[in-house]
Amino acid sequence: MYASREDIGYDFGDDSKVGTKPVKPNPNIDGGWAWMIVFSSFLVHILIMGSQMALGILNMEWLEEFNQSRGLTAWVSSLSMGITLIVGPFIGLFIGMCGCRRTAIMGGMLNSLGWILSAYASDVHYLFFTFGVTAGIGSGMVYLPAVVMVGQYFQKRRALAQGLSTTGTGFGAFLMTALMKYLCIEFGWRNTMFIQGAISLNLCVCGALMRPLSPKDIVSEKYVLRSNSEGNHAKALSHSAETLKSRGVLSEELGKKETANEEMLDSVQHIETGSKSQSERSLYGLSILKTVSQMMVTVRKGFAIWYSSYFGAASLFTNRVFVAFIIWALFAYSSFVIPFIHLPEIVKQYNLPSQNNIFPLTSIIAIVHIFGKVILGIISDLPCISTWNVFLMANFTLVTCILTLPLMQTYVSLAVVCALIGFSSGYFSLMPVVTEDLVGTKHLANAYGIIICANGISALFGPPFAGWIYDITHKYDFSFYISGLLYMVGIIFLFIQPCIKKKQTREKPAEGAEV
Repeated sequence: MYASREDIGYDFGDDSKVGTKPVKPNPNIDGGWAWMIVFSSFLVHILIMGSQMALGILNMEWLEEFNQSRGLTAWVSSLSMGITLIVGPFIGLFIGMCGCRRTAIMGGMLNSLGWILSAYASDVHYLFFTFGVTAGIGSGMVYLPAVVMVGQYFQKRRALAQGLSTTGTGFGAFLMTALMKYLCIEFGWRNTMFIQGAISLNLCVCGALMRPLSPKDIVSEKYVLRSNSEGNHAKALSHSAETLKSRGVLSEELGKKETANEEMLDSVQHIETGSKSQSERSLYGLSILKTVSQMMVTVRKGFAIWYSSYFGAASLFTNRVFVAFIIWALFAYSSFVIPFIHLPEIVKQYNLPSQNNIFPLTSIIAIVHIFGKVILGIISDLPCISTWNVFLMANFTLVTCILTLPLMQTYVSLAVVCALIGFSSGYFSLMPVVTEDLVGTKHLANAYGIIICANGISALFGPPFAGWIYDITHKYDFSFYISGLLYMVGIIFLFIQPCIKKKQTREKPAEGAEV
């Protein structure tokens, strides 16, 4: 197994511009303002993920209000949760052009607009567009920057920082469920959505806290990483050279485009300087032209970087381990969501409603899930522990619990399995860390956007697929078995690809010796 980016996957970072002289580390990296970033991300998880996990309250109100089938009404919540994650790759484009702060602020306003418009819904189909699509896209525009910013501000304690920030999901599930239940009783579901829209405006405040790192800070961060991993970096030197060479053509093209754009800006500035004697109207028009030109430069540069990450010579998809990670993500999230949906029915089948009402099994998963994220994050940050190995062990534990859960027929046994599910699913806090180890900080936004997009597809189609299996077999057992087996396939991909890469790395020196 492998513990670093150089060993797990390919190093996409370009360190050619990093000097050899030591640079004083920024105090805001792993400390200072970095903890404000964690706090901002924590609030984002409460307001977005917590609210989505509490949609069961509103779903009951929609069923009573619109008298539609449960399947059709459930698509409102599925669309909101799925689109939040599916739009990840496109949000990466926004981050490249506008930065995390502006993207999050715009997303907060769009999310709030979706909640408010949904308060005036006349039917379920209206909610598909206002809540499922509008609020879902807004949530995605805030969620991805919240994760990326934590990855940028932390290096030594990334796993712990991500674990602390993502615990907002568990806290949000409790807080938002109680809040929505109270608001629906006191004011009705329409006013509840209107109030929730006002609360969601706090996402703009969270976005404002996402202060970007200056170029000097990024250079400092790169030097620290380089000095800490200088020995391991030699292992991937040959591949890094190939990667940099493949990106040479793209860099030259970008350089030519930037030179042309700079010449155009210089000409605009020259015209603006020479037109001082003209009227204020002409100066105003030139300033607008200059602003538009600068925006065009930013958009073209951001799009070029985004395009190269997905389709260029140095595409993320050339990293085989990262591709295996995507395949794993397609099956992983549904295995975590399905127990939340079907556990109440399983409890009813086994005649355990009285015990479950005292302490619901889903609450056990949610509570232990909070501690699992923090504990797994602390373990992963230990110097002698590999984050990759912790991630795989947690996945093996979770898939084992998913496959054995239908075999448990008492409340105590179900509670134990649910506690293990909640703890092992804490690996979600390690996903950004593993992604950054695979592709580097520079490509984290685009790479993690792809991963959460795969998770979104899993969340969107996983639960309906499980319901379809139940309609055919009239048993919930097969839903767990099939989802667990598909999940196991994804884990096997994660296990095989690093082994293949390790074997290829060992064979290359041998071939060179023979020559």
